[in-house]
Amino acid sequence: MAPPRLIHSAPGLPDTCALPPPSAAAAASASMSGPAAETPSAIQICRIMRPDDANVAGNVHGGTILKMIEEAGAIISTRHCNSQNGERCVAALARVERTDFLSPMCIGEVAHVSAEITYTSKHSVEVQVNVMSENILTGTKKLTNKATLWYVPLSLKNVDKVLEVPPVVYSRQEQEEEGRKRYEAQKLERMETKWKNGDIVQPVMNPEPNTVSYSQSSLIHLVGPSDCTLHGFVHGGVTMKLMDEVAGIVAARHCKTNIVTASVDAINFHDKIRKGCVITISGRMTFTSNKSMEIEVLVDADPVVDNSQKRYRAASAFFTYVSLSQEGKPLPVPQLVPETEDEKKRFEEGKGRYLQMKAKRQGQAEPQA
Repeated sequence: MAPPRLIHSAPGLPDTCALPPPSAAAAASASMSGPAAETPSAIQICRIMRPDDANVAGNVHGGTILKMIEEAGAIISTRHCNSQNGERCVAALARVERTDFLSPMCIGEVAHVSAEITYTSKHSVEVQVNVMSENILTGTKKLTNKATLWYVPLSLKNVDKVLEVPPVVYSRQEQEEEGRKRYEAQKLERMETKWKNGDIVQPVMNPEPNTVSYSQSSLIHLVGPSDCTLHGFVHGGVTMKLMDEVAGIVAARHCKTNIVTASVDAINFHDKIRKGCVITISGRMTFTSNKSMEIEVLVDADPVVDNSQKRYRAASAFFTYVSLSQEGKPLPVPQLVPETEDEKKRFEEGKGRYLQMKAKRQGQAEPQA
């Protein structure tokens, strides 16, 4: 059996394997039994940003970055979950914590996506991902994203069977305690949001400008083989990319300017989406501040080839967008006009989330005594 993997206390992600190379005996054993159990504790993937990754202003879509983040997380968590002898599995995305888009990425820049496992429970893996952008003409690098993702290992033999995760060893006792607190917090929030916002976005005829109905949008997508994992279920990154596209359409319709993703609140994946399903991704404006917009995005799956299963809610999240001028400067956002009681309630809830995050950022910005 392979030894537990060491988690390092350094906040940065190494570019190379953080573990010493396996011994000759271990290497010989691995060559006879399959892939080596000693896999890197961190990985990095790189890709140059192309025109089809960006909007008309040359800013890379937030969904493109989210998809790369999920790919890196899926690779490292699947490797870890298969690092010991036992039933083979694929790590499935269960949740993405809030992630902020700290700096825009442009066409021609190289995205460096680094992923590291930071905590494991009995049935889940926490992965921390950093995204750096590199201008290959000047060599300038900047941090664009940080994200935390949670994965669960699903058996290749039975997709409904969640396997146990190999343990890790922490260099500090505090790391395990902090990780356990994060695990319990996300587990509680997932339970709270599973049945929340179960309504459907309905179209409205001749809506007034600046209302929820005026900018709400939907996208319908047939899930094909290229969207799916080995299990035949949709990659979490594919779903997030589609969610960001719909949120971007809502924001653009509301502002009628160039818009970019500023942040994504926790994305919860409530149920798996099977190949052949028709998914409807719906977005609606819930709140506006002076310079930002909050958009709720709901993903519903319709298993059209399976009469035994009804349409169900597969994922949900809140996206925050900002409006930019042609020079890339923030612009004031037209204020949302909620009309119905439900819209007014969602507006107040969005305002609460906005004020909470604003207070949190101000607290982080204060100098330490």
